[in-house]
Amino acid sequence: MLSYIPVVLIIFIILFLGLFIVKQQTSVIVERFGKFLSIRHAGLQFKIPFVDRIAGRISLKIQQLDVIVETKTKDDVFVHLKISVQFLVQKNHVYDAFYKLQNPQEQITAFIFDVVRAEVPKMILDDVFIKKNEIALAIKRDLKEAMLNYGYDIIKALVTDIDPDENVKIAMNRINASEREKVAAQFEGDAQRILIVERAKAEAESKRLQGKGIADQRREIARGLEESVETLNNAGINPQEASALIVITQHYDTLQSIGSESGSNLILLPNNPMAASNMLNDMTASLLAANKITETANANKNKPKKPRN
Repeated sequence: MLSYIPVVLIIFIILFLGLFIVKQQTSVIVERFGKFLSIRHAGLQFKIPFVDRIAGRISLKIQQLDVIVETKTKDDVFVHLKISVQFLVQKNHVYDAFYKLQNPQEQITAFIFDVVRAEVPKMILDDVFIKKNEIALAIKRDLKEAMLNYGYDIIKALVTDIDPDENVKIAMNRINASEREKVAAQFEGDAQRILIVERAKAEAESKRLQGKGIADQRREIARGLEESVETLNNAGINPQEASALIVITQHYDTLQSIGSESGSNLILLPNNPMAASNMLNDMTASLLAANKITETANANKNKPKKPRN
């Protein structure tokens, strides 16, 4: 019975040293005496102790590599581009991925530098911002073609940041600010012009309505005077006396209106009762003289001219 104990112990040691676990989305390279033996995938696996060894583990998950590339644009502006590349090892090409490349990340980085420094110098700075997707597609295309031979598949390439020189950024911000100030000034000018036009329209409309009001007022005054004269004529007062009475009445109405205003310093000269009568006589004389001058001018105009000898 005791003779079986060493055998069981040896078997236990072999199993303990030989069994190993491979995690999900991972591949393990097993070598025997330094020569490739097999690729083991997820699960419980076994290798012969002291004969086989685990040469390495390769993740099959999607990985990301971030690279910052400094280059110059066509208009001689130095920029830093941050490139993010997502890649994975193809499950059927684990052998190539493990044995063909010593450092895959350095290899991918070298290809990124090569592509970026070939594409960006063809563009001016503004085009770099506009065509960053084209740069990313060029990186993915060239990387995919190169890395498939080594068992790597490029899932996506992104240009995540474009950082020009600090002086260039300051100049770009100044240009942007100037453009915005120019647009703001144009809007303010348009607003001022509209305000002036509307104010002029409102003033013109006010003048029109004011003129219409004055015309209506004078029309009503004339109608009232006509009715007053007609009423006085019907009462047996001749037109001249009626006109004098109306002028005197308006004269006293004016004086009363001025006197009703508190603090008024206006003095109407002359202010005696004969002032209105004299004013009426002067107006009548002026009208008669004007009519006589007009009649004389019309008579001379219609008089036939004497023929010249």
